[in-house]
Amino acid sequence: MKKLLFISIALFFFVPFSFSQSPVNVVVIGAHPDDADGDAGGTAIKFSKMGHNVLFVSLTNGDAGHHEKGGGALAKIRRAEAQEAGNRFGVKYIVLENHDGELLPTLENRKEVIRLIRQWNADVVISHRPNDYHPDHRNTSILVQDAAYMVIVPNVVTDTPPLKKNPVFLYAQDRFQKPYPFQPDITVDITDVYDQKIYGMAAHESQFFEWLPWTSGRLDEVPETENERLEWLAGLRKPRITEEMRQSLEKWYGVEKAKNVKVAESFEICEYGRRPSDDEIKKLFPMLGE
Repeated sequence: MKKLLFISIALFFFVPFSFSQSPVNVVVIGAHPDDADGDAGGTAIKFSKMGHNVLFVSLTNGDAGHHEKGGGALAKIRRAEAQEAGNRFGVKYIVLENHDGELLPTLENRKEVIRLIRQWNADVVISHRPNDYHPDHRNTSILVQDAAYMVIVPNVVTDTPPLKKNPVFLYAQDRFQKPYPFQPDITVDITDVYDQKIYGMAAHESQFFEWLPWTSGRLDEVPETENERLEWLAGLRKPRITEEMRQSLEKWYGVEKAKNVKVAESFEICEYGRRPSDDEIKKLFPMLGE
């Protein structure tokens, strides 16, 4: 974690790689103003460094996610945290005004999701799976699934031009087993940007150093200094590379490179969007095999 001391400076020196293809437009849609960060933050940093475009979206304003604060005051805090996180990740961050804990898959919300995907001209859309502990996560997934395909239908949400091609819709990794476990179709090596991901996530101070430790009974464990907090958070959030993830890494990076991967993010292809070939996935995820 020695790099953490220098990360606040290094993050702002993204040097885009040159590439011949058009920039890839990626939208990561979470329920709350920290979900996208944890689900795809490392992959987002890699996209951003390569000159591609990433949008993080929170469908709620997070106004219920705290043990001491709430309502409009908390929503203001969480919006500011999201904007700072966006700066650290090198992405644009949008927070909608739906109440935390009250998100429903209404037609109005579906239309808003369709607009956001169209406006970003998305090639890739990442969100939660529909089986999840939190109702906002489940309903976010339903909204995104219901937007899949509809984003290309001209007579739906006629105030925003439809996409010419359906994006690839992906689920972010989770630990839930029923009705079926997560399947890592695409796995991205984020070993070299993991510290940067943690620094981006740490912008959500009210969540990672207050609310979530409180819910797990670990509030007294939170360190005082910034560097100690970053190291503590990195230890808590470092995902385990499963055997299925390892096989996916070997597919995309080769056996030898896969052996050196310490931290990764995986995504499952949603059947409701475009079904990409392996060659198309390599174009959409140009960091694969690096």
